[in-house]
Amino acid sequence: MIVTLPRRHGIDLTVAAPPSKSYTHRALIAAALARGTSTIVHPLMADDTKLTIAALEKLGVVVRAGGQSIIIEGCDGAFTCPPGTVLDLDNSGTSLRLLASVALLADHPVTLTGSGRMKERPVGPLADTLAALGGKIAFAEKPGFPPVTIGGSLLGGSATIDGSASSQFASSVLMAAPCAKKPVDLTITGTPASQSYLDITAGVMTDFGAVIRREGYRRFDVSNCNRYACRTYVIEGDYSSASYFFALAAICGGRVTVTGLNPASVQGDRFFLEALRQMGCDVTFANDGVAVGHDGQLTGITIDMSSAPDTVQTLCMVAAVATTPTVITGIGHLKFKESDRIAVTADRLNQLGGRVTAGSDRIVIRPAPLHGGMIDPADDHRTAMSFAVLGLGTGGISITGAECVNKSFPGFWDALSGVME
Repeated sequence: MIVTLPRRHGIDLTVAAPPSKSYTHRALIAAALARGTSTIVHPLMADDTKLTIAALEKLGVVVRAGGQSIIIEGCDGAFTCPPGTVLDLDNSGTSLRLLASVALLADHPVTLTGSGRMKERPVGPLADTLAALGGKIAFAEKPGFPPVTIGGSLLGGSATIDGSASSQFASSVLMAAPCAKKPVDLTITGTPASQSYLDITAGVMTDFGAVIRREGYRRFDVSNCNRYACRTYVIEGDYSSASYFFALAAICGGRVTVTGLNPASVQGDRFFLEALRQMGCDVTFANDGVAVGHDGQLTGITIDMSSAPDTVQTLCMVAAVATTPTVITGIGHLKFKESDRIAVTADRLNQLGGRVTAGSDRIVIRPAPLHGGMIDPADDHRTAMSFAVLGLGTGGISITGAECVNKSFPGFWDALSGVME
């Protein structure tokens, strides 16, 4: 599917935020491990979360989805699946990584695999930690990368994990920890990437009854005496997906309100709003949402976006139309996403006339006159959505493979339809 974006100016739009992908993944897993039947209200039903649901079903969990909720009959920390079970997680890194640790709770070894790109995304640090906690790990192709077969059992105890490549490694271990045979004492080494996601993980775990003692982002002690308990859980709105509409106001001018967001959310991507404020936008928090307005010129900034990784590309689009240079740092781990987002963003912006240079942990965007063009997002949903927003500011940009947005935001093009008409 190809979508061509017309140039628009002076936006006046109100849109509801889709449910959070991060919260949905974690709530599904906690509910699956709980004792009793849970109801997940307002979940995100996108390609990635559907992969998590399908994987839990292959592990023996009964899942019933319908309307605005998902009912899950928990397994009380013990999956039942046939020998030779394979979980194909396609290109959902969150699904594969979070499920890797809970695979130790299955009664037979489980193999986790995915797309060609997934096989290039490292899981070595997670595998090493699982081995220290009782797992038996085997890589079928390249050591440290999927496909990976996980057997053994989750004994618990003390372990360390390198968090510098991805916070998902630590989140994976933590999600499984309440079901271990002994308490889990996890120490995270290195500077944790996207550390706000550890807050989301810990929050969902405690909401489902787990007990965690922590020292910031360095050490987490998880009790095995407080297992997950069933409950009704409401998924909050997603700041990552909302960022595209906030950027629309910044790039095209006007005002956009996104409803369904928690103003006190721990989601790291809400920091994107601070970046927009520094660039000259007006940001207003209301009871049920956030409004961003802008009328005038945007000023470039220097900013560390390590806490808001999924909005880096969106910020790059805003920076591309600013009047002064922007330097974005703390983004080295974006090389390991659905695409190498640093390289892809720089390349595609330069195709449109931009002046962009990329390093291992930064990207620099300088003012330049932009023009239209054809953008191949390399099957990366966030690349497609961020360049779509830029397209509405410049006009004449076409996105190929536009259906890739279904990975996290199936209603994205419908939400933009009122602006594009």
